[in-house]
Amino acid sequence: MQHFQLMATCAAGIEALVGKELRELGYTCQVENGRVLFQGSAEDIAKTNLWLRTADRIKIILGQFKAKTFEELFQQTKALPWETLLPMDANFPVSGKSVKSILHHVPSCQAITKKAIVTRLSDYYHRKTKLPETGAIYPIEVSILKDIVTLTLDTTGSSLFKRGYRSEKGGAPLKENMAAALVSLTTWFPDRPLYDPTCGSGTILIEAALMALNIAPGLNREFVSQHWRLFDNTIWQEAKQEAKKHIKTDITLDILGTDIDPAMIDIAKCNAEKAGVSQHITFKQMQLSDFKTTKEFGILISNPPYGDRLLDEEKVHHLYRQMGETYAHIPTWSKYILTSDLAFEDYYGQKATKKRKLYNGALRTDFFQFWGIKPKRHN
Repeated sequence: MQHFQLMATCAAGIEALVGKELRELGYTCQVENGRVLFQGSAEDIAKTNLWLRTADRIKIILGQFKAKTFEELFQQTKALPWETLLPMDANFPVSGKSVKSILHHVPSCQAITKKAIVTRLSDYYHRKTKLPETGAIYPIEVSILKDIVTLTLDTTGSSLFKRGYRSEKGGAPLKENMAAALVSLTTWFPDRPLYDPTCGSGTILIEAALMALNIAPGLNREFVSQHWRLFDNTIWQEAKQEAKKHIKTDITLDILGTDIDPAMIDIAKCNAEKAGVSQHITFKQMQLSDFKTTKEFGILISNPPYGDRLLDEEKVHHLYRQMGETYAHIPTWSKYILTSDLAFEDYYGQKATKKRKLYNGALRTDFFQFWGIKPKRHN
């Protein structure tokens, strides 16, 4: 069985979550900035693509070397055994990036890398004419950091955040893997109430329900490597069948999502239906300040509008004040609020127990955590 050096890429700030997920799946891994390294076979590529909730992609690391000239880049790329993964008709687009390196012109790096692979494959397959590139897609990336070249093959295709259930997003949507990360960073367990007062298209709550029901996030989508000759047809089928066996059906969840916009509630309901979790989440149109509950020890997660996201600054600060006033009446609840507004606590009226820096796409945000009163222990 062929084993590969694999890499799960992710947003800055959530590498530890991806590492935790991989360890829970049974892998030994190494956490680095923006990625987590681990070893695995074709079966492991299928398994991790299906199950990882907070990662962006699963990539095979094909080679790593130092290169300061285009000739070094060409020769060392050509020396790699590309034929072990790429068939003669492989369609292999080459993307690239370069940071703090002598070889800084990315289009040239891409062209040299492509030429080296074409030369290697043409020699191996005894082709004197151009390679056809009419087969399955094998996305290759040449990444250069401080003159160290890393060549990778993307096994995922469309990013892992594209679960396949979100047909409509509304304005300024939160990616599914970031929503899963937010849930993972809270103290929520499926036996506790969960509430999102600014639920928008419902992503945070849908991800929470998928986690609680142990539904693999990639179960209802395709991956680029499903079409590779490396994979026996049964590998993906068996991985999906195995994932279906682990779905929990005997569970009751108390999940509520509200939004001031009735159109967003309709979108959230549609997305939850498509994700297969609609019977586990209640969505309703409601103003944030109208929330009242007698339930205790719940978890509130919110990704409200920020000043540069949907609402103007004055309205946003009014919303933050409303949150502080409304949630002061549920002291046993823990509240987790994501915003790029560093002055959020001033308007909310309370200092966070803890803050965590996260990146929502390219936007730097903080995840403000206000821990509730803990339940008393009975001796």
